[in-house]
Amino acid sequence: MTLGFIGGGNMASAIIGGVIKARICDKNDIFVTDVSDSVLEKYKKDEIKCGKDLDAALSADIVIFAVKPFILPDVLAKLSLMKDEIKDKVFASIAAGVTLKKIKEGLGFDAKVIRIMPNTPALIGEGMSVLVSDYLPASEEEFNCVKSIFDAVGKTAVLPESLIPAVTSVSGSGPAYVYMFIEALADAGVSGGLARKDAYLLAAQTVLGSAKMVLETKMHPGELKDMVCSPKGTTIEAVAELEKTGFRGSVISAVNACCEKAENM
Repeated sequence: MTLGFIGGGNMASAIIGGVIKARICDKNDIFVTDVSDSVLEKYKKDEIKCGKDLDAALSADIVIFAVKPFILPDVLAKLSLMKDEIKDKVFASIAAGVTLKKIKEGLGFDAKVIRIMPNTPALIGEGMSVLVSDYLPASEEEFNCVKSIFDAVGKTAVLPESLIPAVTSVSGSGPAYVYMFIEALADAGVSGGLARKDAYLLAAQTVLGSAKMVLETKMHPGELKDMVCSPKGTTIEAVAELEKTGFRGSVISAVNACCEKAENM
């Protein structure tokens, strides 16, 4: 496949690195449009074709909208003037909060648009990306091509668009909650006498290992938690304190607030 990006920021860079590493496409088949000279210079150094006008990205069969949501309407307005030239292309959007309906209205025709909600761990190949399953004029083969792009930077799921606010609040925004937990866990370690760098290592690796246990064992998180809690032990004492201070409730309230915000965007 040939792959174009309108917007060459961090997420675009992560996806490009992933598809090249997975040999989904060669760097000669990747095209980037961006208005920043510094961003374009980076891609030129990597020998990836790029430019400031939309024609650069539109050289590809699959075009990914990787700009900020507030910039996307301007991009769509420009593309709407090129309907006949782009009607057969597959478009994929990672713009948060912008629905398929809004994208198609902006383009002015029933385009082949696939919406994706990725997250920032895609930058290290451990992303969680959700592809929207409805409103698909794209063929199954075209949809699977787009899915393979995001498989190259982590895990993927396919869900209806109505669930995207919930997806945003769990996996889209979730890394921020996890970073706060790691920071808090490390702060507690420092309070107990650990050096800061050691505390961050212990906290981050513990979160990583625990997450892998959930994914690889397929065991319920509660069951895995029970395996760590010995009778009258230190862990159950900490768990009891977390319950007493509303740890679960705080997380659920935060995710619900994020979901509500996403629904109203």
